[in-house]
Amino acid sequence: MKTWKRFAHIDVGSVEQAADLLRRGNAALIAGGTDLLGGMRFEILPDYPELIVNLKTIPGLDYIREEGGGLRIGALTRLEDIARSATVRSRWTALADAAHRTATPHIREMGTIGGNICQLNRCWYFRIPDNRFHCVRKGGKTCYAMAGDNRYHSIFGALKSCLAVNPSDTAPALVALGASIRTNRRLVEAEKFWDMRVPGSTVLEPGEIVTAIEIPAPPAGAKSAFLKFAIRKSIDFPIVNCAVMVAGGEARVCLNAVHNRPWRATASEDVVRGKAIDEALADAAGAAAVAKALALPGDRNKWKIQIARTLVKRALLASA
Repeated sequence: MKTWKRFAHIDVGSVEQAADLLRRGNAALIAGGTDLLGGMRFEILPDYPELIVNLKTIPGLDYIREEGGGLRIGALTRLEDIARSATVRSRWTALADAAHRTATPHIREMGTIGGNICQLNRCWYFRIPDNRFHCVRKGGKTCYAMAGDNRYHSIFGALKSCLAVNPSDTAPALVALGASIRTNRRLVEAEKFWDMRVPGSTVLEPGEIVTAIEIPAPPAGAKSAFLKFAIRKSIDFPIVNCAVMVAGGEARVCLNAVHNRPWRATASEDVVRGKAIDEALADAAGAAAVAKALALPGDRNKWKIQIARTLVKRALLASA
């Protein structure tokens, strides 16, 4: 019989107080709780948090506003509010669409933008209850997906022998839009926010907390788009997703759920640079995006390569 584990729960009034509690020991942050609570319930990690620090009681972290032509979004802003925002949808369309395609309406009413970019991966070996697979991501020595079921895993190689992919929908939109992540200590380019040294993890250090998302004003005439392929359209995490911004003969293309971190498809950007985007050019850009993709042994995830190629093509056409 499972024994219930106790933890303390503290409502904090400031980011500084939350950061101080995080630095003291085995603590976890909670905002919407859509990722944390499931992980705690099934005890997927080796260590169960002794303290839950509630960020929702911190004033002033839930907002969407334009500043100097750019966009600033508080870390506690709900995904549904971003999806419905006329401001976001009018000029930063890819982000509004990405927020709208995340999970279910009920989860979007709870989940926050800060939580969405900091969530843990969805690899089933990592997520299995009671920490039955002590994998590389948890400090072990084995990636069980290597010889196991890896049909949804990385198509751009492994890092430290871990094949898990980044599951965020908003992450590729933030990269494509040139966003930065504001923390209580620094400003980090979205493209550099996910740490390559620890697969799928962020660069956040102990006591460091995301406070805002900052996105620059889009270039004149810019258009952006977000597309997602999932098994169930209304709820699932992405099999592959893609965000694109096109302006002035330049494009920013980002795939996700294909690698440990969002994958900037610079080869696709080179293909379309300075050219008018039509179906043939978009198709060539899609092919370039996956030119270095490699299915895992047994080709169980080879199908993801074609999906990634098609999403790049369609997202470019939608942004042309």
